[in-house]
Amino acid sequence: MLTFAIRRLILAVPTLLFIGLVIFLLLELAPGDPMADQPLTIPPEVREQMRQALGLDQPWWVRFSLWLYQIAVVEPQVLIDHLFGTSFAEGKARIISWQTKFPVMDIIVQRLPQTLWVVGMAYLVGVLIAIPIGIISAVRQYSAFDQIGTFVSMVGFSVPTFFTGVLMIVIFSVNLGWFPSIYNTQLRVTDWDSFLQQLRQMAMPVFVLALYNASQISRYMRASMLDNLQQDYVRTARAKGMTERTVVLRHVLRNSMIPVVTVIALGIPSIFGGAIITEQVFKVNGLGQLLIIAINANDLPMVQTLTFMFAVLIVLFNLIADILYGILDPRIRYD
Repeated sequence: MLTFAIRRLILAVPTLLFIGLVIFLLLELAPGDPMADQPLTIPPEVREQMRQALGLDQPWWVRFSLWLYQIAVVEPQVLIDHLFGTSFAEGKARIISWQTKFPVMDIIVQRLPQTLWVVGMAYLVGVLIAIPIGIISAVRQYSAFDQIGTFVSMVGFSVPTFFTGVLMIVIFSVNLGWFPSIYNTQLRVTDWDSFLQQLRQMAMPVFVLALYNASQISRYMRASMLDNLQQDYVRTARAKGMTERTVVLRHVLRNSMIPVVTVIALGIPSIFGGAIITEQVFKVNGLGQLLIIAINANDLPMVQTLTFMFAVLIVLFNLIADILYGILDPRIRYD
């Protein structure tokens, strides 16, 4: 297993290099220029000086090499600085946002807690709800619980989150006044009252995202459980006199989790990417909203860094999912 993990990590390096190049070239070829939003009254020579200050006068391969060095060497050191209070990255060239004129990684670190509070909690709640629902729906196939679970899952997965979010705001915020309609990003949890206020403002966005995530994962869980319940080893386990609880939880569940792990693992990077639509609806000042603002402002350094971070997380959690396969199913060997 260790050899497989090391081999995959080594192969991830050229993969991420290629992804970074594709992201850079796509944004390079995309229409729009950061100088387009500047006033037309700016003299041409001043406009050219501004382009030089942003590095736009350099060839694309020079800018890509500089960005690659910064994203692979400097910015990871910045993250270490934020986590452990060190100063490894002091005095080094940083990736600067064209829109805010601040280092990109500093802005991302400021926005990340809001995203993890809302989107991360919603994903965790969705997984914890979806797995038991999928198990019970499969064991009690075509029962009333299964029919209700199927209906709720279809509705939750089919209805877009922006509609569900607006509906929640109209009912529970405008009409009933139970929850705030706008997420207060300035709130700091310092005591019990502020903690309860944080829970109140998280309730609606977490419910909207948890419903969507649980609807998808519960369907995968149910389908995988139904497939394994028909296998020969289940009939053998029952013939040996094992209780139905032991058969389901010890044998069927473990094998059924293999495809579900893929769905869960590949969905985790979306936590860090933020829920763009839901963050816009509830005004959550997270990474999803940051990406939308950066795209609208032609802030290429911010867009490049965010998309590359999402690509790194997807590659990483693909590896984690493959490793979990071997843990869940001893028949899978990678060495």
